[in-house]
Amino acid sequence: MARSYNISDMRCYVKRFICILLVICAAAACVTLAACKEKKAEISEYEIFASYDAEARTLKGTVDFTYYNDTGNEIGDLKFNLYGNAFRENAQYKPVSQSYTNAAYYAGVNYGSMTIDGVENCSGWNVGGEDENILTVTLLTPVYPEENVKIKISYTLALAKINHRTGVTENTVNLGNFYPVLCAYSSEGFVECAYYYNGDPFLSECANYKVTLDLPPEYVAATSGKLENRTTAADRQKCTYTLNNARDFAAVISDKFKTVNKDVNGTEVIYYYYSDSEPETALAAAAESLQYFGATFGGYAYPVYSVVQTGFCYGGMEYPGLVMISDSLNKDDNIYTVVHETAHQWWYAMVGSNQLTDAWQDEGLAEYSTLMFFENHPAYSFTRTGIIGSATKSYRAYYTVYKQIFGDADTSMNRHLKDYESEYEYTNIAYNKGLILFDMLRQSIGDEKFLSGLKKYFAENQFKLATREQLFGCFISGGVDLEGFFNSFIEGKIVI
Repeated sequence: MARSYNISDMRCYVKRFICILLVICAAAACVTLAACKEKKAEISEYEIFASYDAEARTLKGTVDFTYYNDTGNEIGDLKFNLYGNAFRENAQYKPVSQSYTNAAYYAGVNYGSMTIDGVENCSGWNVGGEDENILTVTLLTPVYPEENVKIKISYTLALAKINHRTGVTENTVNLGNFYPVLCAYSSEGFVECAYYYNGDPFLSECANYKVTLDLPPEYVAATSGKLENRTTAADRQKCTYTLNNARDFAAVISDKFKTVNKDVNGTEVIYYYYSDSEPETALAAAAESLQYFGATFGGYAYPVYSVVQTGFCYGGMEYPGLVMISDSLNKDDNIYTVVHETAHQWWYAMVGSNQLTDAWQDEGLAEYSTLMFFENHPAYSFTRTGIIGSATKSYRAYYTVYKQIFGDADTSMNRHLKDYESEYEYTNIAYNKGLILFDMLRQSIGDEKFLSGLKKYFAENQFKLATREQLFGCFISGGVDLEGFFNSFIEGKIVI
């Protein structure tokens, strides 16, 4: 049966319908605006301002830190690593071993420090930890999962004259780990990092960065980030950089820098140098390896890649978007180090791992990725056979020497940095044995499954901290039983 309507009724119904529709739309708009206003950033953010005084060798800084709680737990205290305090006098853990002291302290042993001048928007703070290396900030109120809280830290970094990650060298100022860094969070809480001289005693999670450096006008800054703005006034310059999804931010400044640069798939690769007679060689190695690793494992995430010649007592040091290359290296070692540190942009910078307990994970992968690059770029003087042969020879020599001197050689890989007896032992386990592990794995499963596993590892763990089990799982899932293989390496049972 059909129902009949007259015209006046229809007009009335239409007017009522339009009014109701307008009310609904207005309400929806209000909800949308409220949602936009209340939306929280889902990653922690550092806004850093740091002013360098060349005469005093100090960096005075502030960190406006926005913490995003992705732990799943209520957090009442935040903990920050104060890596710069490892350079102070009477530190329990020295930043360099006795064997590297002369190479590091070119002007004799001297000291630096990191002092906290104050913390705002908190109910209290203190510096403690195992070696005065941890800043603990008690929040005004706990921050709950998926919520944010903001604090402001003021600090002073005094720089030693030292060829190290943080310090004044003869030609540059190295600003690695130059600000308080939030401790990474695990199932047991915040992970505190003491500054062991073996390896890279750092562990941090990805965050967004906005960094302003206030410098004398003659200085050129190499940094992890993209230059967004530069202003000059009153014999100073202020340079602002940004970097997103990075687990650290570093810089090297100098009044002697020259540069060469090249674009690689939209990333500006810049080589900063002062005493390299063939700068294009280092630039080519950086650009070609960045291109190769991106095509092989997955794309590079950052807009800038700074390769920096500097004073450094070791070969090189990696940070997201920036690597330090020692000015003491010969040509071949310089090329090898550039490629190795570039590989760390994938294995450490983009895919993190626990460098304290599983140092072999990123170092072994970086070494093997370096091998893969040279294997596919025969114009360089390094070969797969040569690299594997050298690593195997060195590892066997380590085993023989330790067996003769100590009666036994610990070849296990599942140990903390503090448990290595020497840099010699650390190098052979983390670098050489790590390299050998990945080469034997590749031989066992073949090139196709090996490359597929590395791509899977990168894709699934980018911007995260990956466990060794997650790494192993990317190869085990290929259908081959590799659990015994991995365990024999990690537990030190395999004979090489």
